Amino acid sequence: MTKRFILVAGNIGVGKTSLTERLGGRLGWITGFESVVDNPYLAEFYGDMRQWSFHLQVFFLGHRAQQHLALAGQAQSAIADRSIYEDAHIFARVLHHMGNLNERDYQSYRSVYELIVANLPRPDLLLYLTAPVPVLLERIRRRARPIEAGISADYLSLLDSFYEEWLHSFDLCPVLTIRTQQLDFVHQAQSLDTVIDRIEATLSGRDEVIFD
Repeated sequence: MTKRFILVAGNIGVGKTSLTERLGGRLGWITGFESVVDNPYLAEFYGDMRQWSFHLQVFFLGHRAQQHLALAGQAQSAIADRSIYEDAHIFARVLHHMGNLNERDYQSYRSVYELIVANLPRPDLLLYLTAPVPVLLERIRRRARPIEAGISADYLSLLDSFYEEWLHSFDLCPVLTIRTQQLDFVHQAQSLDTVIDRIEATLSGRDEVIFD
């Protein structure tokens, strides 16, 4: 079987971790996940975003670069929950937009980011998961993570707008857009089968695929 390296992207609460876990389990792929429990800056960041935004973004940049290289270098197919590209084009940009990351720190971060990604292996596919903001809010409410208690509809909408801008110019690999509001790949095997079929179709050479 051809080795594949796939990245899963999308807004908070859209289902990235669940899909990554289930695709890895079903297909026997190595999985990589976002560093949360062992993140040394996350708690301070949520207490004072302006003070800790730069530190947090630099930590994520290093973590995701290491993870990207490790997964891309495996002989076995691999899939990662969130990508290094989102850190810069979505989350660092949002922090800068909201005034939590000043211009000097933002430009310093972007300079290091551009240097790092220029030498990273390209992924074979980007899975972009999307769902309406009310659906995201309900999923976030149900999982009840304390650090996500302050997430608002306006914030999720801003992230969505930045995702759309980023994907408009993203050309590192094919993009498969999956609308997750009606796909229960956690509890329904048929939904996961549908996703796998679309992944295989896209990797076989078809252009961007969008399905409900």
